[in-house]
Amino acid sequence: MTTMTASPLGRLGRLMVDNPLVPLILLLGALIGILALLNPAILSMFWAGNTIKIAIPLAMLAACQTLTMLTGGIDLSVGTVATIAAFVTATLAPLTGVPAAVALALGCAVIVGLANGFGIAICRVHPLIMTLGTALIATGCLLVYQRHVIATGVLIPDVLIWLGTGRSYGLPNSLALFLPFAILIIWAQRRSGFGRLLYAIGANEAAARMSGVRVWQVQFTLYSLSSIIAGVTGLLYLGQIKTASLSLALPLDLPSVAAAVVGGTSIFGGRGGFGGTIVGALILTVMTTMLTLLQMPEGGRRILFGLIILAVTALLVRLTDRS
Repeated sequence: MTTMTASPLGRLGRLMVDNPLVPLILLLGALIGILALLNPAILSMFWAGNTIKIAIPLAMLAACQTLTMLTGGIDLSVGTVATIAAFVTATLAPLTGVPAAVALALGCAVIVGLANGFGIAICRVHPLIMTLGTALIATGCLLVYQRHVIATGVLIPDVLIWLGTGRSYGLPNSLALFLPFAILIIWAQRRSGFGRLLYAIGANEAAARMSGVRVWQVQFTLYSLSSIIAGVTGLLYLGQIKTASLSLALPLDLPSVAAAVVGGTSIFGGRGGFGGTIVGALILTVMTTMLTLLQMPEGGRRILFGLIILAVTALLVRLTDRS
């Protein structure tokens, strides 16, 4: 009699737990194959570089979701924080100079992160509620700020334009920022004490507390770090889009959650990693290209991303439970 773990579904679940990158890379290859069938002329080195360039800001915001999801949390303020950092930089640069504008923009991101950390770690507010609340408050503050700088003009720093849109040897310059960032995050998740604490809290917070882990300190640091990452992403995205907008990075909120979930990070905590999230961001970027070719409107894309989150979460829960 065949056991449950020996069944095809059980073997697939074990594969996704032990080697999550394997099915993700196969899925990415399959999507690229479908894209080639839809439009063979689109596949080129330029397309590959452009896909990577578009996926990098999404992957960086998804890093925030990955790190917070490892503890069983989530950060719904990252799109707002990225937007604030970009808008403050662009509007203050003509008045204070680029270095001061960037410093003030990242300072705003830190303030949101500290507020999230205080509410979640000290006041014990649920991460979803806390980060959604701070996002709404921060958006209101941005609207008030915008009224005072509406006539000052904007300045997109040249270094951000170079980083966001430039290419070197056919590859996007943003890789100069993203590669060290990705290496650091992946290393920190698996090799640093802080990373191991994230997994421990997500797997069993009560047991972590009994083991002497100061959970509140980890959560306070985590959500502060998440906002800093979002702020840096906003600066990169500003150079890529080259427009100061009050909704610049907000459309990346839902896809950043989807990228983390598709990449194998469990919303229940204790499982996942940034390597899978990077592939998840590439998968969603390729899917977006496909939907553009199929002329699907933005509303349809958002519906699809929501369905992806639900479907992949349900699939992962079923497969990993069976494995």
